[in-house]
Amino acid sequence: MAKVFGHIEGHPVGSRYQRRKELSEAGVHAPLRGGIHGNSREGADSIVVSGGYPDDEDHGDVIIYTGHGGQENKRQVSDQDIKDPGNAGLVQSALEGNLIRVIRGASGDPKHSPASGFRYDGLYRVESHRSKTGVGGYRIWQFRLVAADVSDEDGVTPFHGDTTHEPAPRHPVTIQRVIRKSAVTQLVKQLHNGRCQMCDQVLLVPGDSHYSEGAHIQAIGQPYNGPDVLENVLCLCPNCHVLFDYGARYLTDDLHIVDGVTHEEIGKLRTHRQHKIDSRYVRHHRGRWVATD
Repeated sequence: MAKVFGHIEGHPVGSRYQRRKELSEAGVHAPLRGGIHGNSREGADSIVVSGGYPDDEDHGDVIIYTGHGGQENKRQVSDQDIKDPGNAGLVQSALEGNLIRVIRGASGDPKHSPASGFRYDGLYRVESHRSKTGVGGYRIWQFRLVAADVSDEDGVTPFHGDTTHEPAPRHPVTIQRVIRKSAVTQLVKQLHNGRCQMCDQVLLVPGDSHYSEGAHIQAIGQPYNGPDVLENVLCLCPNCHVLFDYGARYLTDDLHIVDGVTHEEIGKLRTHRQHKIDSRYVRHHRGRWVATD
């Protein structure tokens, strides 16, 4: 089933459906049973929020969505795997900036769900994800989805092949990656002169300027609520920033850098005497990706 990122023509926000089969036939959410339509190669293009997992949180414009797997008879009986196709699809859509169609079902939070059937509630972006021990006692993966400010006319159509060599069609699409700027992050970058603390690279851009990014160790948005303080910020290049944000790099308490795939140490974080790192924030970040310390 081909992925279609964005709105489905003829099915505006607020459209109602009585059964999953109607959602599938409309192309709004293709699977007849699964809550996530996605895979690691293409990403995920739609989810159903309908009270399937007790750890879900629905705040309207912000959804804390529990990934797929580990359930039997609606009970969590094993850990979830981030490599599950649906979970990996949501990670890939976060990386690519793809927007996700969110469909709410009647079994979800009554404050935000339809009284019966299903309702298409628009496009959301996957802002972040983390792992935690769920209420059932097993490790789960959760994704923070935030409503995207996109009109009903916006969206992306699937590629079916084009050999005309005409200019590429334009589709207005919202793709966002937040790079927070503050006096704290500016100070961190100045202390390190724009040099990445992980890979030691310096990115020179025209004007003899250095480009780097301030990366919060404990993320400052919900549900992480980390502080915007010097001890919680790293100076990273864009590549290492993405790797760090998505758990492909994490730190030990003594600031060794660990590969998030092999879990092998690959180096030591470069530090500065005026820039102390608080191990509390390091442990919080590591706890999102490593089951036990």
